[in-house]
Formats: sequence, C-alpha cells, structure tokens
Amino acid sequence: MSDATTRAAELLKEHRESIDRLDAVMIYTLAERFAQTQAVGKLKAEHDLPPSDPDREAKQIARLEKLASDSGLDPEFAKKFLNFVISEVIRHHEKFQK
Repeated sequence: MSDATTRAAELLKEHRESIDRLDAVMIYTLAERFAQTQAVGKLKAEHDLPPSDPDREAKQIARLEKLASDSGLDPEFAKKFLNFVISEVIRHHEKFQK
C-alpha cells in the first residue's frame, strides 16, 4: 500500500468510528425523547386529552426546519424525519387512549 492509501484507510476508520459514536448518541437521544413522550401520552390519557396536538406539531416542525437550515442540514429531510417521529409518538399515545 502506498502512503496515501494507508492514510486514506486511517482517515476512513476515524470517520467510521465517529459515525458509530454519533449513531449511538442518536439512538440514546431518541430513547430519551420517547420516554418523555410516553409520559406525555399517559398524562393525556389520564386527563382525556387528544393524542395529537396539530398546533404544537406545526410549531415544532417549523422550529426544527429552522434549526436544520441554520445547522446546514436539509430542512426537508428534517421535516420528514420529524413527521415520522411525531407519527410514532401519536401511535404510542393512541395506545394509552384505549
């Protein structure tokens, strides 16, 4: 292997290790987020509140689209991701309503 190829392999390994750490952070962060939304779902069910809050959801999407744009992340991707997360949260909340 040439020095350039060896260096490229080292850099690739470092990037992949960083990606692996970030993936772990995302998973643990999502787990904590869902723990919080589970608590919200139980509270809503106990007080006969609807499982979704379209006004809050719209505000959150707008806020996170701006954060995405400010951070250099594609806002459309962020919106799709958040819509997926919200749909999962609502699905969980609906289970508490039954």
